[in-house]
Amino acid sequence: MSKYILSLDQGTTSSRAIIFNHDGEIVAIAQKEFKQIYPQAGWVEHDPLEIWSTQLSVATEVIVKADLTAKDINSIGITNQRETTVVWDKKTGVPIHNAIVWQDRRTSDYCDEIRSQGLAKKIQDKTGLIIDSYFSATKVKWILDNVEGARARAEAGELAFGTIDSWLIWKLTDGRAHVTDVSNASRTMIYNIHTLNWDKELLELFNIPEQMLPEVKSSSEVYAETTGNILAAKIPIAGIAGDQQSALFGQMCTEPGMVKNTYGTGCFMLMNIGKDPKIAAGNLLTTIAWKIKGEVFYALEGSIFIGGAVVQWLRDEMGFISRSADVETLAERVPDTQGVYVVPAFAGLGAPHWDQHARGTITGLTRGTNKSHIARAALESIAYQTMDVLKTMEVVSGVNIAELRVDGGVTANNLLMQFQADLLNCKVIRPEVTEVTAIGAAYLSGLATGFWDSVDQIRSQWKVNKTFVAAEGIDNTERIKGWNRAVKAARVNAED
Repeated sequence: MSKYILSLDQGTTSSRAIIFNHDGEIVAIAQKEFKQIYPQAGWVEHDPLEIWSTQLSVATEVIVKADLTAKDINSIGITNQRETTVVWDKKTGVPIHNAIVWQDRRTSDYCDEIRSQGLAKKIQDKTGLIIDSYFSATKVKWILDNVEGARARAEAGELAFGTIDSWLIWKLTDGRAHVTDVSNASRTMIYNIHTLNWDKELLELFNIPEQMLPEVKSSSEVYAETTGNILAAKIPIAGIAGDQQSALFGQMCTEPGMVKNTYGTGCFMLMNIGKDPKIAAGNLLTTIAWKIKGEVFYALEGSIFIGGAVVQWLRDEMGFISRSADVETLAERVPDTQGVYVVPAFAGLGAPHWDQHARGTITGLTRGTNKSHIARAALESIAYQTMDVLKTMEVVSGVNIAELRVDGGVTANNLLMQFQADLLNCKVIRPEVTEVTAIGAAYLSGLATGFWDSVDQIRSQWKVNKTFVAAEGIDNTERIKGWNRAVKAARVNAED
């Protein structure tokens, strides 16, 4: 048996490839950023062909970096930015429009219209989701309504829709496989999480032809092989999971009640709730975590749209820092924010507010405010948003969360992780391998091919790097009051 798994981690701002060995250790990593396209305020797009080229490029690069050949790869696992929507021509494989990214808000007014028709409960009962432009359904509809001839071509069976996992597998197999897994399907707002089928009533509501849709598979099975002219070998593609579900699995949150938070472009907190798809209250989502060997597990999810992206904003738009890693040094120059709060509602507010019209706000500015205060407030905003979701999740689930497993690039920031522990008054645990999104997909792939025998075998590979414990005697009351006022300001400013 080949000795390595290749994980393709296609994210919102970069495409990455990571090779893992049988012990779950990273052998090599390759990464390439790609262009973010902003046609109008609140609109976000990607070029699907650039996503494909960067993903293929890093896959090739990482094999070379590891001093391996494609024949050394047992199988491929894919994890991806979710909800981002691609529509392409089935014959040519050419997209008919840029990918519309999960952060994109262009269909917000249409979502308001759907909500005003009293359809919110029906959609949530079927899909576990709240009506929002975040999800794929309204993005597909927008493309069909706005690209000339698209709807007629879709109805004639000429077009394919997919989230990024489907798009990559189509390209890797030269159009031989049009598939997705249950975790990604459950993010489209047209998939019934109880019957495990595309929902005909919702397809009719959003006017999406069923022949566009991929076949929905489990999260761990052999779907297809790569064509021999790609990566110079036919490699089984055997694992798929949306990035957040993949991270939940990679964190080995395999028992009900276990919780992880991924600090990426956005922040996403998931709690394993087992095999019962209980519809969430408190503006949380119910989503499919994974399906392995016929068993479906579900999760509660709180989605924060802007997490680590606030650091990119400080770097790229404000020019405060030249590298993202420099934010910790800048923030540490001051002991606190002096009452400054940043609410990074650049793409609206996610859980628990779900206000798609809220916009970014800074409050508490004085003549003495400097870059360090704003940088520290921007960092702290990630922790405050996480607090809002965690406290809601405790109420909805009835579980007192004493341990939060954390991952993602931002978790390297010790200042933020300690602030998070102080704010939540619970243990914040960072694992040894923080690339849990990628390793989750690798595990799903390796389980399907027999590379790993069982979940129990891989559970033993999860190890703690550092545990952050709340400092004693901290009173967060005034801090939290200030944050709540700032959030209120962000929402009030967006009112007509």
